[in-house]
Amino acid sequence: MTSLSQFSATTISGEDKPLSDYDGQVVLVVNTASECGFTPQYAGLEELQGKFAGRGFTVLGFPCNQFGGQEPGDAQQIGAFCEKSYGVTFPMFDKVEVNGSGAHPLFAWLRTQKSGLLGDRIKWNFTKFLLGRDGQVIERYAPTTKPEALEADIERALG
Repeated sequence: MTSLSQFSATTISGEDKPLSDYDGQVVLVVNTASECGFTPQYAGLEELQGKFAGRGFTVLGFPCNQFGGQEPGDAQQIGAFCEKSYGVTFPMFDKVEVNGSGAHPLFAWLRTQKSGLLGDRIKWNFTKFLLGRDGQVIERYAPTTKPEALEADIERALG
C-alpha cells in the first residue's frame, strides 16, 4: 500500500468505507479515546473540521482501546459520546488497533511513513497524521500536540 486511497475502514455505523472517498483532500488521521486525558482534543479537532472542511479537509477519527483501556465502549457508545460531548461531525470509524500484529492496515502503513518517539510504534491516544491531497503522509504529531497547533501545516497542505 502506498497511499491513503488504497485502504478501507469500517465506519462507526458498521459500513465498509473506501478511503479513496477522500482522494484529493487533506486528511488528518487520529487515533482517539473517550476516557483519556487528551479526550478534550475532540473539541479542537472539530474546530479544525469546521474551519477547513469547505477547502477540502477532513479529520478521520479511529477509536482505539490499546492504551490504558481508555476506549472501552462499543461503536454506538463511542459515537453517542463524541456527538453529545464534543459535537463531532467529522467521520468516525469503528474501534481499531494501531500497534502490534492486529493493527489496522492503515495504521501499520502510517507508522512506517513517519516514525515517532518510539520508532514506528504509536505512543498513545491522539497521535495525529497529516496527509496531503496525494494521500501521502506529510507529518506525524505527538498526542500532546494540540489540534490548533496544526493549523499552519494544514493551511500549507491545502495550498
